[in-house]
Amino acid sequence: MTEPDMAIGRGETAPLATHRSHQDAVLPFAVAPLDLRGRAVQLGPSLDAILARHDYPTAVARLLGEAATLTALLGTALKFQGKFILQTQTNGPVSMLVADFRTPGSLRAYARFDAEAVEALPRTADAATLLGHGTLAMTVDQGSHMQRYQGIVQLDGIGLEEVARRYFRQSEQIPTEVRLAVGETLTRREGDTPGQNWTAGGVLLQFLPDNEERMRQRDLDGGDGSTPDTREEDNAWREGVALMNTIEAEELTDAAVTPERLLFRLFHEHGVHAFEPVAVADDCACSHDKVSQVISNLTTQERVESVEDGLIRVTCEFCSRAYEFEPQIFETKDTA
Repeated sequence: MTEPDMAIGRGETAPLATHRSHQDAVLPFAVAPLDLRGRAVQLGPSLDAILARHDYPTAVARLLGEAATLTALLGTALKFQGKFILQTQTNGPVSMLVADFRTPGSLRAYARFDAEAVEALPRTADAATLLGHGTLAMTVDQGSHMQRYQGIVQLDGIGLEEVARRYFRQSEQIPTEVRLAVGETLTRREGDTPGQNWTAGGVLLQFLPDNEERMRQRDLDGGDGSTPDTREEDNAWREGVALMNTIEAEELTDAAVTPERLLFRLFHEHGVHAFEPVAVADDCACSHDKVSQVISNLTTQERVESVEDGLIRVTCEFCSRAYEFEPQIFETKDTA
């Protein structure tokens, strides 16, 4: 991390919100007396743009908002040029979520779902209900010349907050706590049609003392009747978790509550340092050349089957950008 650019400590006031300038930026922070580090974020216009491109039901939009928020929190931890990808494959009404973050600050996200199955659920259906059972993969891609790193978490009726806890427990052995929330504001758009504006927020907290023995965690219950692990966790981490448990969803999604203000409320008794924020933007990686390359890799028969009205048309699932190609271009490549 860079040197801290602000300190929010005892007796100091938290910075105030100004024109929502705090949104769409991940704020790293540290609470040195408790050996805690973390990141906080509130997504506004970027998330609104991602969700507005698709006619997602409210429950699906909320779930995808959580996935995008978690991806922003984790992706901004990358210290190199690369990509962080979160993807689910499940048997639930939302069969697939994909969110990825490209350094230094590009975010995109997409959901695939069964419209009838989602419609049968309440608008407030939680992540566990929407996802069902399956797997969630978190992938760190350092480029074509470096090996990918991937961690898999089983989804067995859990939400994305618990996914993050399990991922770091299993893959990194780092005590981790996460809070995520998505807020919806009903609006009137052009033509007096109803619309929605979305805001999402999250905080990720980790315990990173110099002495690794202090990072001890209780083993997960194996469900086999074995004796539960009753070891006590470090008092500093227990306090950090207790403070995280006081976070209300409205604090994460209210545009008037900046991440700095929230961190001040949580940790002002110990003093909290905020570092340089990392800007996050709605930015899809698709392009004419990339889509053309994908089509080139298809077999001749697959390309023939893709032709409609004399053209091959492709729409990016993430940003809904449409591309058109004349089939003859690829016939020339076949004979080259």
